[in-house]
Amino acid sequence: MNDDASTTPHHRPRTRRTARTSRLLAGGAAALLASGLLAYGNPFAANATASQAPANRPPACETPPETPPKTPPETPPELKPTTMTTIGQAYYCILDNYYSGSVLDDRSLLVPAFAALTQELQRRGLDQSGATMPALTGKKDDDWAAFSRVYEQITAKLPEDTAVRQPVAEATMKAMLDSLNDNHVQWQRGFQFNMTGIQLSAVNGPGHVDPVATEPLFVTKVSPRSPAERAGVKPGDEIVAVNDVAPYVNGVLAEGVLKWIFSSPEGTPVKLTVHRPATDATFTITVTAAAGSEPPPPPEVKSKLVASDIAYVTMPAFAPGFADKVLAAIAELRKNTELRGVILDLRGNGGGLPEEVSRLLGALAHDKVTSYWCDVKDHCTANRTDDSVELLNLPLVALTDRSCASACDSFTSAVKDLDLGTLVGTRTAGAVSGPGLLYLLNDGSAIILPKYHEIAANKEVVNTIGVAPDHYAPLTAADLSAGRDPGVDKALELLKN
Repeated sequence: MNDDASTTPHHRPRTRRTARTSRLLAGGAAALLASGLLAYGNPFAANATASQAPANRPPACETPPETPPKTPPETPPELKPTTMTTIGQAYYCILDNYYSGSVLDDRSLLVPAFAALTQELQRRGLDQSGATMPALTGKKDDDWAAFSRVYEQITAKLPEDTAVRQPVAEATMKAMLDSLNDNHVQWQRGFQFNMTGIQLSAVNGPGHVDPVATEPLFVTKVSPRSPAERAGVKPGDEIVAVNDVAPYVNGVLAEGVLKWIFSSPEGTPVKLTVHRPATDATFTITVTAAAGSEPPPPPEVKSKLVASDIAYVTMPAFAPGFADKVLAAIAELRKNTELRGVILDLRGNGGGLPEEVSRLLGALAHDKVTSYWCDVKDHCTANRTDDSVELLNLPLVALTDRSCASACDSFTSAVKDLDLGTLVGTRTAGAVSGPGLLYLLNDGSAIILPKYHEIAANKEVVNTIGVAPDHYAPLTAADLSAGRDPGVDKALELLKN
């Protein structure tokens, strides 16, 4: 591994442009969506990056302006049908811009895409005798020409109905991106948010099912002013059934059940059978999905004094300016109190901006390497603390859970590697493959692709593994329902001693 990127031609030190355009740790996209940074999937004016290309190559994907807007547009951009050209844009965008695109065998993209295409045809009873995978050679332009020719032949025989053609195209696109098996690769099409306002224990990071989730499935948070809050759903409620279907079958979570909660069409009633541990009552609640209602409020930094001399601060995302808001909140509490320490609650923090990670770590230590961004040839650039930030000089306990993802993974791994504080809670999400960049496609959608992969300060891999806490203190359904918080209790014990 080469830590001095300036000595290699493959990884130059970050310029101002690179620092700005590398803003998104894409696993934190959901958190940034709430803050308006990724609203509607494609809020940016196009800035074409087309270059010389073969005749059969579609127009290049496009990059947005360097600085994303801080508020969502009044109306979402018009979405157009996802066509063969759109899929081709994504194909070449991956090969040109993805972390391993330069060494990727294009067949690893096209074979899964074609498999998903034929599976969608079969599900709809529309399979065709000519839907046969063309011979591929590993030459990206020739393979795309062959693939697109067969794709056009297949779709030409489909009904002239967008309700058929669009799902076929989407299945093809999603499978191609999923083949990268990268938690920071995303396809964003349209403005989407949780239409019930329920967050669940089985979700690991923004939108991913937690592979270690076990029964019971329970509510971890209810968004303010959401359909769930209006219907009376409370944190800690255990989901016994959704539309009379149990969420776990033989200990395995049924993802289709989660889709009823997260993505039922607007106006669809979702029947929840819940058990409330605090009262031991079991009853039904009907939540009506409401995509037309207002989106969830943007995340906010909140603070208070606990045990008279300890600052408790919740940081729901590494959104723009949030590091300074955390530090300002601590300074305000410090005006009239000699603080003994800080509890930083990162549970549910879906990630955000690398600059915010660097800035908050700069309040804990100076002149430290916090992580590395590495290219496919293992040439790495060190990320460092922002030493312009005044040191906090207070003991820190950070609360973590399985929804602490992306930038939150990055922050907590640095805290642990550099011995900057104590972690209490559960292992983090491990959804921190690398900083993602946004690329626009011709149907009004966008894809996020990491150009680098991240390793932690001690050069270990955190992605897919997560950061283990120093003290294990999970927040259970019974705790939430009763208003208890074992994580805070443990943090107070540590700081008092």
